[in-house]
Amino acid sequence: MRCRDAKEWLSAQHDDERESSQSGALQEHLLHCASCRTFAQEQRRFDAMLGSLNKRVTTTTPPLVRPASISTDQIMRAIQQKKQITSQLEDLRQQQKIRVARMRTVGAVSAALGLLTLSSIPLLFLIVAIIQTDLALKTLSLFNGVIDEGIVLGEYIQPGLTLVTRDNLLLSGLAFAVVVMMGMWLRLMRAPQEA
Repeated sequence: MRCRDAKEWLSAQHDDERESSQSGALQEHLLHCASCRTFAQEQRRFDAMLGSLNKRVTTTTPPLVRPASISTDQIMRAIQQKKQITSQLEDLRQQQKIRVARMRTVGAVSAALGLLTLSSIPLLFLIVAIIQTDLALKTLSLFNGVIDEGIVLGEYIQPGLTLVTRDNLLLSGLAFAVVVMMGMWLRLMRAPQEA
């Protein structure tokens, strides 16, 4: 008998699954194999520890406690409380919807006024330039240094822009990177979904 078979027979004897007819061959193998003898001793020691543990658990486990009875009045009060809480939550949801609707209206009006104000600035400057020419020239002279710096900056940026626009692969990669980053940003900024 091989060691693997002997260990299987020992485990099966432990579970009382094997016939006692094979126990003779097993006993003969155990006489000659020290490894299997050690395995059998460890198994007996383990069984003894489990038996003592089971005895301790059964003696120290308290008896089951019967739950206290719940009256019908207590159940009805709990149902009423749940209904009240549900109605309060529904009221809060309605109030929140009303606030959001108001904020949308205020936000739309504010955006329209801001856009109107920003778009009227160039028109206002054009009117001032037509009516008060000398005032427009004084205003432009204030921006003279800024305009010169913008021209110099444009001259420095032009070789880089030429490189980017000349190499279509680089421009396509840059556009792809921007699109991917915007997609990731939109994914991260989306509203959480309710379960």
